[in-house]
Amino acid sequence: MTNIERLLFIMAALRDPESGCPWDIKQNFNSIVSYTIEEAYEVADAIGREDYQDLKDELGDLLLQVVFHAQMAKEQDLFEFNDVVAAINDKMLRRHPHVFSKEAGVDTHQAETDRVASVKKFWEEQKAKERVDKNNAGVLDGVALALPALKRAQKLQKRAARVGFDWPDISGVLAKIREELDELEEALQNAAQDEIAEELGDFLFACVNMSRHFGIDAEDSLRNANGKFETRFKAIEKILKEQDRQLQDCDVVELNALWNQVKSV
Repeated sequence: MTNIERLLFIMAALRDPESGCPWDIKQNFNSIVSYTIEEAYEVADAIGREDYQDLKDELGDLLLQVVFHAQMAKEQDLFEFNDVVAAINDKMLRRHPHVFSKEAGVDTHQAETDRVASVKKFWEEQKAKERVDKNNAGVLDGVALALPALKRAQKLQKRAARVGFDWPDISGVLAKIREELDELEEALQNAAQDEIAEELGDFLFACVNMSRHFGIDAEDSLRNANGKFETRFKAIEKILKEQDRQLQDCDVVELNALWNQVKSV
């Protein structure tokens, strides 16, 4: 028995209605989707920390989620794990003719940057064709609702840009950001909570558009900013602890001075 066969056996045993685990038996697609998303984030966290031993464990946890979904699908005669594997195999072959087909469609004599661009263009065209083949022809259809809002915004914008719905250069994006900031300031003056929330969303959406124009992943960018903030905040806590003080002992001026101090390190 291979390791994957053993994992499939374990999952089936856990779901056995007579002898399985009560918690596993009562789960369904909707009840475990949050765990699936959480495991994907934990994979990303392990990579960010460059903890590759932990990455091995987290990838196992994520694989278990795939097996869990596949087992439930098998029980409902929808599909099974081997169908999932076959589907991704076919998709990779279909989207990489430059690797697996003699009719590559990519000039192997091109410069590396041009080859990468050609491959990426083919990949996007193939994905678009697959969406049409699924009777899902809308340009924005298929962008998962469960994605983090920043990542989903960037994907929506990217899709729209493929059909020409985009600023021709960064100046248009900057102008839009300024426009949305002006509208946010106006909403703040009106002190209307719903209006503030709406304008803040528009402003964030415009900022994501800038990241897309620069080829920066907005989700990664904010994640890095979160990490930077956390590191600096903890550094302030450490300084105050060494002085036998707490954050609550400081006024805004002192906290700002401490922030600038740790920021300069």
